[in-house]
Amino acid sequence: MFANLIRGTVAAAVVAGTLVTSAFAAGVDINATVTGLALRGVDPVSYFTNGAPKDGDFSITSVHNGATYRFTSEENKDLFEKNPEKYLPQYGGFCAFGTAMGVKVDGDPDLWKIVDGKLYLNLSESIQERWNKDTAGFIETGDDKWTEIENVDPSEL
Repeated sequence: MFANLIRGTVAAAVVAGTLVTSAFAAGVDINATVTGLALRGVDPVSYFTNGAPKDGDFSITSVHNGATYRFTSEENKDLFEKNPEKYLPQYGGFCAFGTAMGVKVDGDPDLWKIVDGKLYLNLSESIQERWNKDTAGFIETGDDKWTEIENVDPSEL
């Protein structure tokens, strides 16, 4: 009896999680968790000021386009709020290579590259290696594809 209750509870949680994820993905065009946390909590400004991603402080946040961003300092938060477009990852934080392929898949904030002052994320090390072989070409293709897929739910691609 107890085992059936546990199975039922786990199944309900999985279904609820799937529905919340789908609903959130349909309503927001950025790569954020179901809680609305962007970049898995990494400070977007840190890529530019520290040359590497740094985890933001949960108490220093700003909401932009429905997503919550965390920052390592009030100074980074102020920089972001003055010019968010400068610090936001391209393609809504989705994988740059995936975008060039016409799909939306998670971008990993630890797999990144700044090109011409813009931040790009990729899904995995092997994908990033492939993307690095023709970065300019993949960015050009990604920019074109993004105009087609930006407002499309990832599950529909």
